[in-house]
Amino acid sequence: MFIDGIGASTKYTAASTINLERYFVSMSNKSFSKRSKPKSYRPPGGMKRELVKRDMSGDDRESMVGGRIIDEPVFAENRHEKTIDKAENEAYGESPVTKAETPSPKTKQKNKKESKGIGSALKKAASKVIDKVKKFVGVKEPSDKEIIINAESLETRVAVVEKGKLEEFTIERTNEERIVASIYKGKVRNLENRLEAAFVDIGIEKNAFLHYWDITPINLDGRYEVVERKKKSREKPRSISRKDIPKKYPVGSNIVIQVTKGPIGTKGPRVTTHLAIPGRYVVILPNTEQCGISKKIEDRQERARLRNIIRDLDIPDNMGIIIRTAGEGQKARYFVRDLAMLVKEWNRVKNRLDKEPAPACIFREPDLIERTVRDFLTDDVGKIIIDDAKAHERVQELVGGISKRSKDKVQLHREAKPIFDQHNITRQLETTFSRKVYLKSGGCIIIDETEALVAIDVNTGGHKGGKDQSSTILKVNIEAADEICRQLRLRNIGGLIVLDFIDMKSGRDRQEVYRRVRDGLRRDKAKTHILPISQLGLMEMTRQRHSESVQSTVYDDCTNCAGRGRIKSAITMSVEIQRKLDELLKRRKSDEMEDFQLRLVVNPMVLDRLRKEDEDLIINMEKKYLVKISFRADPELHAEQFKIYNGVTDKEMLSEGEREDAN
Repeated sequence: MFIDGIGASTKYTAASTINLERYFVSMSNKSFSKRSKPKSYRPPGGMKRELVKRDMSGDDRESMVGGRIIDEPVFAENRHEKTIDKAENEAYGESPVTKAETPSPKTKQKNKKESKGIGSALKKAASKVIDKVKKFVGVKEPSDKEIIINAESLETRVAVVEKGKLEEFTIERTNEERIVASIYKGKVRNLENRLEAAFVDIGIEKNAFLHYWDITPINLDGRYEVVERKKKSREKPRSISRKDIPKKYPVGSNIVIQVTKGPIGTKGPRVTTHLAIPGRYVVILPNTEQCGISKKIEDRQERARLRNIIRDLDIPDNMGIIIRTAGEGQKARYFVRDLAMLVKEWNRVKNRLDKEPAPACIFREPDLIERTVRDFLTDDVGKIIIDDAKAHERVQELVGGISKRSKDKVQLHREAKPIFDQHNITRQLETTFSRKVYLKSGGCIIIDETEALVAIDVNTGGHKGGKDQSSTILKVNIEAADEICRQLRLRNIGGLIVLDFIDMKSGRDRQEVYRRVRDGLRRDKAKTHILPISQLGLMEMTRQRHSESVQSTVYDDCTNCAGRGRIKSAITMSVEIQRKLDELLKRRKSDEMEDFQLRLVVNPMVLDRLRKEDEDLIINMEKKYLVKISFRADPELHAEQFKIYNGVTDKEMLSEGEREDAN
């Protein structure tokens, strides 16, 4: 009778909606199982000693949430990713990075999902009913999500803030070329059949890396439900195998590619022939007829509606599309308009392809402001605040093209105080560049980036637990798990990451921390792969990034320490100088015994040590070798550099510590 009343009434208020929500939440928290006495648990497969291992990674990859189309691959790449990474590292002379191994899929039952129980099922159903009632009544909850855009002459910064907390941060320099997601007409410069890779000139400093697996046909990624179209192209393009690639694309031939990963360190960009051009609701896939729907759209009725929309769309031959998560609940005409705009853009790309000589960029990914409107503007965004008048007008035009009602969300920052300072973003960004990040509980996490991996250590710090030490450790670890997921996004850390949580004796506590990290990574746009906590208390994961980390973008390596963070101490330099002096004086020729003088030029910090603590040692050396040693300070010299001159002829005899990194 209660459910029938929902459909009959048309005069609901916000208060009634809240009461409805409380009712369903209370229902979902009740236990419906009869537990008269404790019962023994019988695991699947009988009472055996062998534990059945379950591959956690597959479900994790399919359940990640949100993001730009380039950060979430359209085409399946997991199958050959390890092969491609190994070939790329070998091509650039780098040691292969060992990634976390996935447990054997043979032990995993296909399409088997973890049972969530009747309580979680009721809660999920209740939330759906509540959302429908709120939509029907027109109740709109105030949004705490804001997009803050700082547009300046040299760089643009975008921050996504939720309840005053910085959750996303992106920076783009206006003088840097936008490479990732751009489409190029390239020229094959070299074929490495041993690596099964081609190096393609796209007009930048380093040639792009194109593996043969990125040329052969490929299916859609597992994040998308494949949709069969009503009409198919009569002429299907001839499939190509890896053996055919050297003949079809010999050295000097042209090839159309899209950048999937920008240059990082010594590596050039990684590219693919599987093109994808994203719009607001639709992504077009030239040169393939595959169509799909994002699996993040969970409602069955909605997915059925979107399948019918795909079948009714007038999609050109030899072109496929996928519907993005933002398309959920949108009217059919929005998809028609989005598709028409993308097809028009693709026609412009083809025209440039015929006219432009290789190498040339024939499609440029939009700048950060346009990408932000395209990818982050959702219904849960309350405000978009910009501090530049021209950028404000541009964003209003972009937002108006998507939703006229959302134009009111765009605001211009007019205060004298900088926009990031006004919204407390500057202070939060300081932790993004700090090695140590403090937690509210008093603990901290320490992040160290190395060449091979990123190590993150969790410490209790000043957190003093009570009598129950295990609950204290669990509390710190859970808080650290949330902050680690946030820091990975903000810093754009990639590669192999090892998390060292505080040791937990309980297996249940370790599993809870693992689930916390897994759930926190779901909102990450980058592709991640995570393994449970090992017996050594370590959690291994990988995170794929497509551009340099934020720290690499903002900072250069220190010219003094060359990025090490350390320099030799004054006493170490004093020992090295005395060692070199002893070597020179022992090799002195017999005709140089009389009136022999040496002059040392050193950094002032080292000279202070030589004149004070080590003065007696220098005097003893002068008496032993019958030599006069003088010193001169040179602030221009590095702390680890010193020079020795002949005091009579002024000829340089030795120069140590020359630093190429400083020049």
